[in-house]
Amino acid sequence: MNASSSQPVFPFSALVGQDALRQALLLAAIDPALGGVLVSGPRGTAKSTAARALAELLHEGRFVTLPLGASEEQLVGTLDIQGALRDGNVTFSPGLLAKAHRGVLYVDEVNLLPNPLVDQLLDVAASGVNIVERDGISHRHDARFVLIGTMNPEEGELRPQLLDRFGLAVDMSNVFDADVRQRIVKARLAFDEDAESFRAQYDAEQSALEQRLHAARALLASLDFHEAIHARVSELCIAAHVDGLRADLVMLRAARALAALENAARIEVEHVDRVADAVLRHRRREKEDGTGQAPAPHESTRREEQPKPNESDWGYLPPEPVGTTKIKQVRPLAAKKA
Repeated sequence: MNASSSQPVFPFSALVGQDALRQALLLAAIDPALGGVLVSGPRGTAKSTAARALAELLHEGRFVTLPLGASEEQLVGTLDIQGALRDGNVTFSPGLLAKAHRGVLYVDEVNLLPNPLVDQLLDVAASGVNIVERDGISHRHDARFVLIGTMNPEEGELRPQLLDRFGLAVDMSNVFDADVRQRIVKARLAFDEDAESFRAQYDAEQSALEQRLHAARALLASLDFHEAIHARVSELCIAAHVDGLRADLVMLRAARALAALENAARIEVEHVDRVADAVLRHRRREKEDGTGQAPAPHESTRREEQPKPNESDWGYLPPEPVGTTKIKQVRPLAAKKA
């Protein structure tokens, strides 16, 4: 039972299918510094069910939802400036980031939130610390949580700069396999009919998974990256034409978290390959037609490639293509006979 809710929670171990989503959520739970998971897909694909199920596996079991209309103060918390000036004591009223500490912060339709709010949210998710500053007075507190953002692509996209800040990304799709659909529906019907009996069937699996998560967190620091791991990560990121080095860092962390989850003695190249899609899915810039060719440079990139003038060439404009007109050739008139 989720500590933050009196309603029974669908067990994580009972989720049918969704292998990519389950792996991504578990890795983010093992190493929250990955930066969270972005889940993209249509309505009715059990995104929130999976998020609540993950929260139940964590130590505190906290599940905090960030509403669309939330303000910055609701998110980060507030400081009593008047009280600080009067009494010299800083009184901090916790926001949603503080309440989500050691739990899950769930943001539905993250693509509809104001960009500054998303940016601030991602900063704290990656650092694990929330700093509130008002009029020269500051307060900081731990805010280590698993960030899960969901979105429906039909309702708008996130800016590329924000997409890149999410550690892992999973695309959900409608299920068209009859057997899988039936298993999902049967499990949900059984849970809705008698939640306690349904949950009891998964007690042993849930307990074992909780122990695996705690053991994996403890194992992280002892796993190191050997040269073959660095080489494979670089190879995959270069092939995907990603911007910057964030993808490399996230892929290394994700591979380490997967190795820890499986209680492996060391990180293997196989671990890198198994997390690569979730790391590169929202960062990949190569063509999706399977040619492996790099995409055409962006217009702004092409402009930057033009030769730059000297600083003294005030008013210089780069050359631009000019349309041409085909001119019909005219034969010279024959010379008149004498």
